[in-house]
Amino acid sequence: MSGNPGNPGTPGAAAGTAPGPLAAADALNARLSATRTEPATNPQLEALALAVTANQPVLLWGEPGIGKSAGMEQLATGLGIPLETVIASVHEPSDFAGLPIVGDDPATTGVPMAPPDWAVRLARTGQGLLFFDELSSAPPAVQAALLRVVLERRVGSLVLPESVRIVAAANPPSSAADGWHLSPPLANRFVHLDWTHQPRTVARGMAGTWPEVAVPAVDPARASGAVARARGVVSGFLTARPGLVHHLPTDAEGRGRAWPSPRTWEMALRLLATGYAAGTGREALAAALTGAVGEGAGLELLAYLEHLDLPDPDKVLANPGAFALPERGDRQLAFLIAVVAAVQSDLTRARWEAGWTVLAKAVDAGVPDVAARAAADLAAMRDLDWPVPDGIDAFVELLQLAGSLPGGG
Repeated sequence: MSGNPGNPGTPGAAAGTAPGPLAAADALNARLSATRTEPATNPQLEALALAVTANQPVLLWGEPGIGKSAGMEQLATGLGIPLETVIASVHEPSDFAGLPIVGDDPATTGVPMAPPDWAVRLARTGQGLLFFDELSSAPPAVQAALLRVVLERRVGSLVLPESVRIVAAANPPSSAADGWHLSPPLANRFVHLDWTHQPRTVARGMAGTWPEVAVPAVDPARASGAVARARGVVSGFLTARPGLVHHLPTDAEGRGRAWPSPRTWEMALRLLATGYAAGTGREALAAALTGAVGEGAGLELLAYLEHLDLPDPDKVLANPGAFALPERGDRQLAFLIAVVAAVQSDLTRARWEAGWTVLAKAVDAGVPDVAARAAADLAAMRDLDWPVPDGIDAFVELLQLAGSLPGGG
């Protein structure tokens, strides 16, 4: 029988010329899909946006149906970038490692590994949000193949652009279909965030209004000071708590979540610097930091931050004679490390000499040992044409022993 597939009772009608029986239903569903967003304080969304802005891979943990995929669509829309969703659990290891393609002369050109279409689209666009869903349902072989994608951004023979952000989602193994604990190497490459929804948020969403994803805006004028402060905080903290530099949990569940390692402390450093430069709220910053290094180390870091309150090192270098050295030893160390990092980020003779003025105050305060490491780092930055400033006198013997200055200073 010939006729319109949407209206088989109309013989001879051209396809698409008459509305089908589902047209009204489709229009109704379109009305239900039309929602709006509003600014709202949501530390969970802020922490996700902070990690994505800092370009750190994020893993969202939440029960099925909690809205992780919808959150990714909203985030990509807010960032103005395309979203590529990959269901990790239905792929083979070769889908991430690449499929071999034999060329004309393999002995000369080798055998390239062909990337999948989603990777080619991201590389062609130059930016995007790559979302790996159902990560905890992926078997160990697939998780192993994903290691290189997450860490090196390499898919087969293709390297994804640095501007591509990576987010994954997982259900707890107890509620995941054929769930697995994440392998420690893969888990240690993510910022882990718990993804939940408040009942009031869901109720308001059913009325057509969801919270807006506020993307942090990094202030270029604050970038240098933010990096220096973050370096001072993380380096000072790990100097005081060396046992937290690396600690692999003993249980499988703990190894599959966030735990401290040199890699995750580097992630925490980037999150903290981005948070300082963007003015991120304390709750969101706390969630991101504990999501990077784990709850135990993260809570200790947050307690350390709570009482640190470092001054802006760039402002101090602009007028080094006007500041007072903090009284507490941990604050002194973190501040001096931050000052040296600020000098390194914008190295000039005036800033280098100002750095020695700052370090000299540690000597005047009777704590030259606190400034010893900072002094060695600052001396290593010296241009051979720059004269040795007066403030270095108290450190000359130490620096000569360390080889940072020639004999006779």
